[in-house]
Amino acid sequence: MENRNGYFKPIIESGEFYLKFFPPQEGGKNIDVKDVTRYLMDKGYPSDDKRIKEINKAISSSEPVVVYIDKDVGIPFNERVSISMSLDYMLVRCTFYAGADNYRAVSEEDIYDALKHKGVVCGIDESKIKELVQEHQYCTEYLIAKGIPPTLGKDARIEYFFSTNRSLKPKHNEDGSVNYHDLDIISKVEKDQLLARLIPAVPGNPGKTVRGEDIKPRDVQNLHLSYANNIRVSEDGMEIYSEVTGHASLVQGKVFVSGVYEVPADVDNSIGDIEYPGNVLVRGNVKSGFIVKADGDIVVEGVVEGAQLYAGGQIIVKRGIHGMGKGLLKAKSNVVIKFIESATVESGGYVDTESIIQSKVSASTEIIVNGGKGLIIGGDVQACNRVSARTIGSEMGTSTVVEVGVEPEKLERFSMLQQTAKELAKKIEAIRPILLNYSEKLKAGVVIPADKVEFMKQQVIALKSLQSQLAPVNEELNILRTEFMNAGRAKVEIQNVIYPGVVIKISELSITTKDQRKYCYYVKEGAEIKVKNL
Repeated sequence: MENRNGYFKPIIESGEFYLKFFPPQEGGKNIDVKDVTRYLMDKGYPSDDKRIKEINKAISSSEPVVVYIDKDVGIPFNERVSISMSLDYMLVRCTFYAGADNYRAVSEEDIYDALKHKGVVCGIDESKIKELVQEHQYCTEYLIAKGIPPTLGKDARIEYFFSTNRSLKPKHNEDGSVNYHDLDIISKVEKDQLLARLIPAVPGNPGKTVRGEDIKPRDVQNLHLSYANNIRVSEDGMEIYSEVTGHASLVQGKVFVSGVYEVPADVDNSIGDIEYPGNVLVRGNVKSGFIVKADGDIVVEGVVEGAQLYAGGQIIVKRGIHGMGKGLLKAKSNVVIKFIESATVESGGYVDTESIIQSKVSASTEIIVNGGKGLIIGGDVQACNRVSARTIGSEMGTSTVVEVGVEPEKLERFSMLQQTAKELAKKIEAIRPILLNYSEKLKAGVVIPADKVEFMKQQVIALKSLQSQLAPVNEELNILRTEFMNAGRAKVEIQNVIYPGVVIKISELSITTKDQRKYCYYVKEGAEIKVKNL
């Protein structure tokens, strides 16, 4: 078999030791000088600068070159095989080196002895070794053993059969107004409807290194179905179904189904205040002075007057709010409403409306005022990511404030949470080595005194307590990090016109508009607020 890679061959003549270097054939690799010096070291010929210089010159030649090495000290120059192993002990390769003329060729036994010397006992390719003994190239690596990699396994996952996207926007008509007849933002479910299915984790299988050591597969993530009332679980515990017709929601991994409390007309003296653990649907109006509280969503098909609405989910008011200075809508999720006038609105998600007049409106994500006339006139409007409106302010110079970006209170909260998380993590890391040491002693069969066992129990309890304290802190930190990341791109968009006298605030910066502008947006760049064309 013709050698494609470059290689070298020992020559013994008249008591002298030479190496003959053969250049690679087309497409072959050249000899690595380190390979040669290792070979010589193994044979008892230490490194020599002059010799290395000659070897480098020979390797660079396109013709066979003979280099004098030293006196022959009587070492047999049989054909030899070298074994190399990957750092993870998963792959073993061998390399053959030519012997001097009339010296012994490598046998199968030589290869197996070399493998045994390296501790290789698993994954040996016996057929490849037989093949290589018969035919091989020199200075060329061959894969002759492979470890068995562990199978990865699959993490558990949960399929949900209702909308879990709390940032889903309502559909809009061509003029930008909300289509209240097709509100997909509410996840309606029927009695006995399948809500979620658990696909269990599939553990991986262990592997083995070529040295026979077990390789533990990656730990798979197990999940469980978390749910509240009004939900039925299948016999195998893998599926959950709604027991009522109502609304489904997913909050921090937990499925909630709320029944609907329906008010056929107005919320007034004939009904009184409402407090319901599910969703509330008001077919009429909510009159001034009344309060509606729901753990789920609140939908009002009429008008809200100077009333107060509190929702654990979304608030949808199809005809708007005349707040009369005392109306309040407070939702942990989104607020979708026809118009807002003389009211306070607080949304844990976004606000979508056609006009905001003399009101205080805040949203955790964005405020969209693009339907209908799309007016923001008077009051204070604040969102973390974006405020978008057709018109902001008025020709009369009505005092109007529009704010986007991170609130200073949230920055302070983030800093405090970071410090808390750091302190809890430090305490956890102090306990871990104690428990690890204890675990290793148990595995080794060391007898642990009773007082030490009791101490370890206390440490386990302390660790679980600290971890339970850290989890909600990390969760809130992640929520704030997402808000801050989005706030870095915060902007105020004007789809038509913004009038003079409007105060624009982006994080800690503030400007008051001097001129009337059209089709533009305001962003923070460095230490300034810049206005740009849409």
